[in-house]
Amino acid sequence: MAANKPGKAEILAAFFDDGSSMPLYTEGAVSAAYGCANGQSVYAVYENGEPVTVQDIERKIHVLEMAAQTGAPVVTFYNASGAKLDGGLELLKATSALTAQIARVSGVVPQIAVVTGTCAGTSAIHAAAADVCIMAEDAELFLNAPFTAQDSVSGAGSAAFAAKAGVAAVVAADAVQAAKRAAGVVALLPANNLAGPVLFDFEPSGKTLNVAKYTAAGAVEALADTGSAVELYSGYGKHIVTALATINGSAVGIVATEKAALCHKCTAKAARFVRLCDAYSIPVVTVVNSEGFVKSEGDDQAGGIRQAARMAGVYAEATTVKVAVLAGEAVGPVYTVFGACADWRVAVKGCTIAPLAPETAVSVLYKDEIYASDNIADATREKAAAYAREVCGAEAAACSGAADTVADAAGVRGAVAQALDMLASKRAVRLAKKHGNITL
Repeated sequence: MAANKPGKAEILAAFFDDGSSMPLYTEGAVSAAYGCANGQSVYAVYENGEPVTVQDIERKIHVLEMAAQTGAPVVTFYNASGAKLDGGLELLKATSALTAQIARVSGVVPQIAVVTGTCAGTSAIHAAAADVCIMAEDAELFLNAPFTAQDSVSGAGSAAFAAKAGVAAVVAADAVQAAKRAAGVVALLPANNLAGPVLFDFEPSGKTLNVAKYTAAGAVEALADTGSAVELYSGYGKHIVTALATINGSAVGIVATEKAALCHKCTAKAARFVRLCDAYSIPVVTVVNSEGFVKSEGDDQAGGIRQAARMAGVYAEATTVKVAVLAGEAVGPVYTVFGACADWRVAVKGCTIAPLAPETAVSVLYKDEIYASDNIADATREKAAAYAREVCGAEAAACSGAADTVADAAGVRGAVAQALDMLASKRAVRLAKKHGNITL
């Protein structure tokens, strides 16, 4: 089986346009090249599976330095059997310097990790620190070898395991497909944090937002140009969808909630994605229709409140363009997190925007009237329906300032495209500080 695995030439040919690139380093366990992937100028660093030396690591550092200076993304293909032990402390120093350089360049130029073979120890940390980590199905990623673990977990170290853990953003069938997926992601990201928006030819979506049979995937499909969406982290946080896509040919990030309640994995996933978009000034379109945050003490203990606070802080701090589509239920904390800090909020007819669920609100506001009725349950439902329609509906939200415009389901894509065009020249400056201290 190993003999049939694709090699360097085949993988890089799949990544670079026309399979053409300029070699930078050719000898050793780590080589590098420069070329175009889907029209985007990019550096590629490739590990061939051999143990790496100090010189190999220094090459990686040099490529990152050149990338920062020239404003081009870096895609690293990870596949190494470890480091040469005779490197000693010099090897440790070089690895530490690489870790620092990856952090230094983060947010300056996109870094994409493509794991095609074994990626272990510090290399696993480097891959996880990239803006996007892509794995081939037969690749391995782990800090410590799974067979040394004190507890045994099925599939540990595999691509599926990394996707479920929220490390691998994309899993591809093999190394060649992983390279192609990397080229697609690179194309949707700006070359650097100062570059202008990426523009593409496009075919408008032929789908319409289905409010009655709402799904997050359907919402993304209705907004994004046909065939443009690349979903990230599909194996993690199942009740929220994050995808890079284009709307009218312009690159955007789309976050869409499922109707179900959101757990700590969902909020961590959304925060990670919005932070990526904000680093490179990619507009974020958030489609909101959620039952709220999961009611679970176990989820709270796993970090639910902390992760929700983190997501709220990331949304509020982001200076990129933010458009919220209030497509269904946006009640209480859900609206506060996703809608309140948006630059433009589109309320879809039939949505519910309120500080408290209508059923709960009417049970307090109309308590005497409801309890005086012959059927308390029916009276509560009737009052809640009327309250939702008259007080919590799209038109009421627009009148109160909780939304900026109202659209029917068929007009949502057009309303979002207009908002993105209007906000394209947005400029925002953060207060002077070293960094925020939002819980992580």
